[in-house]
Amino acid sequence: MSLFSTLSVSASGMSAQRERTEVLVENLANSETTRTPEGGPYRRKDVVFTEDSDLKSFSSELDSALGPGVEGVAVSEIAIDSSAPEMRYQPGHPDANKDGYVAYPRINPAEDMVDLLGASRGYEANVAAISAVKDMINKSLDLFKS
Repeated sequence: MSLFSTLSVSASGMSAQRERTEVLVENLANSETTRTPEGGPYRRKDVVFTEDSDLKSFSSELDSALGPGVEGVAVSEIAIDSSAPEMRYQPGHPDANKDGYVAYPRINPAEDMVDLLGASRGYEANVAAISAVKDMINKSLDLFKS
């Protein structure tokens, strides 16, 4: 694996973690949404990762000279939770049914905050990997100067 391929893999990881973060923030923002344009409460979304075999490196000739193709990560789908909503007794609420229950999204904000921290750590790990590769490339160039 070339150093440039490593940059591509880390960049794909950063992109996937960014999309995961966006979905988690959307879940947190809508944790109390009881009415959507589709009808009913907001449905929790989850990001599903898959390997990205179509990852294009910065230098295809360098990759072909140094070894087989490199695979990164990509978001394959955003899954929508199909479980039944949480029912809370609130008879005065405008979205209450005839029995006084309101359908709320089945979202646990604490769980999504932990997932958000994990996404942040994954993003930071990819940034660190890119920094390490950048340092290796700079050191290699310094060696050629001598």
